[in-house]
Formats: sequence, C-alpha cells, structure tokens
Amino acid sequence: MPGRRRAPSVPAMTSTTPFRVVVAGGGVAGIEALLALHDLAGDRVELTLVDAQPNFVYKPLLVADLFLRDRVRHVSMAEVARDTGVRLVPDVVASVDDGDRVAVTQGGERLRYDALLLATGVTSVPAYRHALTWDERSGNERIAGLLSDIEQGHARRVAFVVPPGPGWPLPAYELALMTAHQAWDAQQRPQITLITPEPAPLAVFGRAATAAIRAELELAGIGFHGCSYADVEKGHAATVVVHPGMRRIDVDRVVALPRLLGRPPAGVPADATGFLAVDAHGKVHGLRHVWAAGDGIAFPVKFGGLAAEQADAAAEAIAASAGAAVVPRPFRPVLRGQLLTGTSARFMRHAAGGGGGEGVVSRRPLWWPPGKVAGLWIGPYLAARDRTAPGEAASAPDGGIPLQTDLGPALEGAAGR
Repeated sequence: MPGRRRAPSVPAMTSTTPFRVVVAGGGVAGIEALLALHDLAGDRVELTLVDAQPNFVYKPLLVADLFLRDRVRHVSMAEVARDTGVRLVPDVVASVDDGDRVAVTQGGERLRYDALLLATGVTSVPAYRHALTWDERSGNERIAGLLSDIEQGHARRVAFVVPPGPGWPLPAYELALMTAHQAWDAQQRPQITLITPEPAPLAVFGRAATAAIRAELELAGIGFHGCSYADVEKGHAATVVVHPGMRRIDVDRVVALPRLLGRPPAGVPADATGFLAVDAHGKVHGLRHVWAAGDGIAFPVKFGGLAAEQADAAAEAIAASAGAAVVPRPFRPVLRGQLLTGTSARFMRHAAGGGGGEGVVSRRPLWWPPGKVAGLWIGPYLAARDRTAPGEAASAPDGGIPLQTDLGPALEGAAGR
C-alpha cells in the first residue's frame, strides 16, 4: 500500500510454521491491525480474531445516525474474517499468560500465540448521576427522547457536558450543534450550553479549528464554557455548577459524555483505571509478546483515527517480528477529524503533541476516503464495501488528498475552503 515503508533488502525468513497472531477485539484498532497484517505479512502470519460481537459497528457515525438516519454501517465479523483470512473466535479474551504465550477466552479456549494484540477498548460509565449519558449502547435512545421534549417545548434549557479524564469531546459538539439545528427546524429556540475542560473549542485540533468551531457555536447560539468542570445537582430540573467560579446554570436537561475505563484481561499490567502503558510501537510494558492499540491504552485522547494509527504501529512491529520486510515506524499521532454541524461537515487535521499549532480546517475533504475514521486500511476497506454511503466515492475529487500520502504542507492550500 502506498505510504508504507518496506525494507526489501532484508532477507526473507523461512519457517514451516506460520507466526501465530491473536487479535483481541474487533473494533477500529482490531480490524485496522488485521487488514495491515494481512497486507504486510501475508502467509507469514496465521491470524485469529477474538470478538464476541456479531458485527463491527461504525461507532463514529452514531451521532449522525440519530439526526440523519441510516448512516451507521454494520459489517458482520464473519465477513471481516473472510476478507482478511482470519479464524474468528466468537468470545472474549479473559486472561493472558505471556510466559507460556497463551490467551484464554471466557469460554475456556486456550489460544497459543507468538504475538498478541489487545484492542479490547473501554467500558463507559456515567460521569454524573443526574444527567443523560450519551454512549454507544443506549445514548441515541435517550437523546431521541430529549429531542422530542425540545420539539414539544418541554425542555428549553439544555447543557452538554464533557467530563474530565481521557476521552474524545467531539461527539458533544456534534450533539449540541445538531440539536440546535433540529430545534430550529421545529420552530424552537432552546438555550444550549456546552461545558468542557478544554481550554478552547476542540483545542486539540489547533487554532484554525478552534476559530472555526467557535464561530459555528456562536452561529448556533450555543454558550461555551472552557477550562470548566461541572457538578450536576438535581432539583425540580437540574443545576450545573461550573468550576472554577462556582457559577450555577439552571437547566431542564443535562447530557454528558461518559467516563471511560480500560478493561484489560487478567495477567496484563494496567494502571488504576485499567489502561495499558505501551511503548512507541505498541508493546505493552512488562510483557514480551503482547502489543496493544486503541482506546484501551494509556493515551489521553480516545479517537478512532488515532486507534488506527496505533494499530498500524503495532502491526508493523508484529509483521517485522514475523519476518516481513517492514521497517516498523513508531506511533506519531496525527489527528484527522470530521465534525458534523447539522448543516455541513468540517474536516480538521493537526499533528498532535506539538503544543498548540495552527492545524488545518476545511469544508472539503482533507483525506480520502473522507470517512469519520481516517485509517490507512480500514478507511479504504469500508469505502470499498459501501460505495453508496454519503460522502464516499471511488476516487478522490479535487481537493481530496489520499490518506496514504504525507499530508503535511499539501494541506495548507486546502485550509479554509
């Protein structure tokens, strides 16, 4: 695939036994890793996917599905396994013995491995007792009820809250903006407030995105409280106490993103909140044959595009261990996010970890295919499966830059379009 750094001068290793790779978890990171290993290592690896869910759900489109309908894609795990030449085990990895290189499922199956990639994701828990929690399980049902209340005039003041801790704030912006526009369509003008620990709107994407999103919030009449932490008190309605300053905001409804906790298998070292410490290539600290990628690792930003990048770094390292002619590259976070505002989409790109920076924001795609998850393998894979999805096409239009290339300075000319 274009953009992959291979090492053709490295002599091919031969073995009568394929290198056994077990991937635990079939979310974005797990599928990205499977596709990468299938391409990079081919017959050198024997791939096993362990996931109890029957379908891969394209979670970044869950908010869009609430407002636009029929956008969320489901791909059966059986089809993913078929497309990647993988053995599928419909179970969950419960424990790991890295000394013997054995992963044990909840059902008791012992899976021997030469490399184990943990893409087990996170568990979401309510951050506030007196708030509606939006998450992947039942968040849309709760928000649908809220939207009905807004349209009937029963909820005139709504706060959207991003809790502190590792996570991904973008859904709160989409929920607030799209709620405002849907309310307008119903001839309602609710008072909407967004409260977040971020210093500025989507600050992680850089100054250009912050300015553009701040303008979107102002246009939609949404109040913004940055560098803020909320307590939610329940009275006749609800009161949000914003810290610092102890400002009290009376509202009819509070919608909060959840707190996230890691869920490592037994035998895998993790921090107090269940997240895994890894090196720049995804190797889990303290273990010899275990890698990890995705939301379950100890990285403050949880995002599908970053999960794919982490999976790429781990897959390259594993492929090299299997003898493939690949020079493993370390994880270098580049944020590529698509924000749905209710009237259009904003594409944002920023090389994270540099402490601020301008970044790039555009109304035109900054990568191709222009999916919500910009993964080197999973993006083209999903686009190829569903050419009829809104915003997807077989080839990039003018201004769409293939993800496989180094975006770098080429994006500057697209800024603001």
